[in-house]
Amino acid sequence: MGNFIQQLSERVSMIASDRLWLEDAAIEQLKTTAQLTHMVSVVGLPDLHPGRGYPVGAAFLSKNHFYPALVGNDIGCGMSLYQTDLAISKVRLDKLDKQIGNLDQPLDDDEWLQLLAQHPELTTEKQTLVTCLQHAGLDLLQLRSLGTIGGGNHFAELQITDSVEDTPAFTTAGLQKKQVQLLVHSGSRGLGQFILRQHVDAYSHAGLASETDAAADYLRKHDAALMYAALNRKLIVARLLRRMRCKGELVLDVHHNLVTPLDVDGQRCWLHRKGASPSDQGLVMLPGSRGDYSYLLQPHIQNAASSLHSLAHGAGRKWQRTDCKDRLFKLATPEQLSRTDLGSRVICEDKALIYEEAPQAYKNLDSVLDCLVSAGLATVIARSKPLLTYKTRGECC
Repeated sequence: MGNFIQQLSERVSMIASDRLWLEDAAIEQLKTTAQLTHMVSVVGLPDLHPGRGYPVGAAFLSKNHFYPALVGNDIGCGMSLYQTDLAISKVRLDKLDKQIGNLDQPLDDDEWLQLLAQHPELTTEKQTLVTCLQHAGLDLLQLRSLGTIGGGNHFAELQITDSVEDTPAFTTAGLQKKQVQLLVHSGSRGLGQFILRQHVDAYSHAGLASETDAAADYLRKHDAALMYAALNRKLIVARLLRRMRCKGELVLDVHHNLVTPLDVDGQRCWLHRKGASPSDQGLVMLPGSRGDYSYLLQPHIQNAASSLHSLAHGAGRKWQRTDCKDRLFKLATPEQLSRTDLGSRVICEDKALIYEEAPQAYKNLDSVLDCLVSAGLATVIARSKPLLTYKTRGECC
């Protein structure tokens, strides 16, 4: 493991190398978060970058209290990976672009019925979500956004396997090298923002004691948002597969933003993930930034405690969103940014967003991967590259 697990203070550690690009502001946020009452330890992952008050790309462990503000406003944000039966040899990007169409608009009645014909279990899953939302006292109007990707760094991406490092694990996962994979990154849409706003209005950024009515109320809402996010990703996938006239099998689905109980030496603690993949739930994806490779990883469960059972969830931002256009607009047009060095295509007709999400705005993914592998936290199963990335067809998503 060498010096890739760096102890910055009694409560703060960082998965990093001396060569990893890190902002001082992110490290300061990590240290500040460690000073919260009831905080036991915090771990910065190699994709660490500053957030709104709290860093993104980190895991936090507290005792007897948990902190909704550390989960943030996109509860359940995460990723799903599917293996499709679409042969790479038959892929034509112009045709796929037209088939996919516009995913920004919510499902209408006709599309919902078409999805039900292929996935009848969706009726029960949606009704279960309705019941969960009602039990948590949440507005059912939030259901209107189900099946939509959202803005920011969310996307749906068609990928092809570029290389395989662990053939048995690759095969066991149900993956096929000659067929296209589909990766979806999205969350609970406006629902998570509504839940966080309710909490902050009532309690500011204070934590909640575990065995209180307020804690139980938040957790009901939080769990409803997790269910919403998982179903949202499933519906995005279902919409895409139907439009592309192919089938798909789930390989993995994980949340990046949540709080969950964790037993530590017989004591009840709370593990918060803010932009972090779980290392204790099987395979995870380490995605590139639209113009970069992505990696399928096998976490090493025996070393999971050193990173609070968490792994990096991407490259991590290098530039603030407000700086991206000024840095790039003289170097590339939106049309040029819609074509990548790997030969893939990006569907993003929001001219501000395509600059904000340009590959140059993110860290080098291989430097993040090197830290995880060298720290003994994961190994690479396969590398994939993008074919087509969908973000939005319009100015507003």
